[in-house]
Amino acid sequence: MTLVFLPGFMCDARLFGPQLAAFPDSLVVTTTTKDTMTGMANDVLAHAPDKFALAGLSMGGIVAMEIMRLAPGRVTRLALLDTNHRAETADIKAARMPLIEAVQSGNLGGVLRDQVIPQYLTDGQENHSISDLCVAMGQDLGAAAFVNQSRALMDRCDQTETLKAIDCPALILCGAQDRLCPVARHQDMARLIPQATLKIIEHAGHLPTLEEPAATTAALNRWLQAS
Repeated sequence: MTLVFLPGFMCDARLFGPQLAAFPDSLVVTTTTKDTMTGMANDVLAHAPDKFALAGLSMGGIVAMEIMRLAPGRVTRLALLDTNHRAETADIKAARMPLIEAVQSGNLGGVLRDQVIPQYLTDGQENHSISDLCVAMGQDLGAAAFVNQSRALMDRCDQTETLKAIDCPALILCGAQDRLCPVARHQDMARLIPQATLKIIEHAGHLPTLEEPAATTAALNRWLQAS
C-alpha cells in the first residue's frame, strides 16, 4: 500500500527525509498551487493512487482532513501530525496579513527566518540545520506559494464532524513542545476519531519528523502495521 505524505506550510519532501528513507514505497504530494484547502485536496487526489495510506503534518494534516471529507473511501489509514482540526481564529487571520504583504514586497526569506520558523522548534532550542532547511524549502517554493497557502489556511473550515466519521486506523502524533498545535488539541482529535491512537513525541516541537526522526518513524511504522 502506498503511503502519501503531505508536507506542512512552505515545506516540501525534505520535511519527511528520514521517513522517506524508511518507507521506500512512499511518495510526497506537495500542494502549493491552490489557495483553498479543497483545491489542494483535489490536487492530491488527482495524483494519488486509488487507495493509499495518508500522513499529513501541520498544513498537510489539514489537507488530509479535507481529503477525508471529500473522498474517505480512498484512504486506508490516516496519520495526522502536529496539526489542527479547527477553523482559523480571527486573531491568527489578522496576524497573517502583514506577513503576506511583506512576502509580496520581496521579503520571503526574512519572514520565514524571523517570523515563521522560530515557532516550529522546541522552545529555547536552536537547531540551525533544521532552521536552514526550512528556509531553503520555503524559498524554493517561493512567494506565490506562501500567499496561496496562507489564504487557504485562513479560509479553512472546521473538521470536527469529518473526524467523527473516520472509520480507518488513525494515528494522532505531535511533539510534546509544539507551540503552534499543542498537545491538548491532539488529545481532542484523538477523542473524536473512533479508531485513533495518540502518540506524543518527547523533545520535539512542531517538526518531529526532523527533530526526533527515529521516534516519529517508529510510531508511523506501528501505525502502518496495525490491524
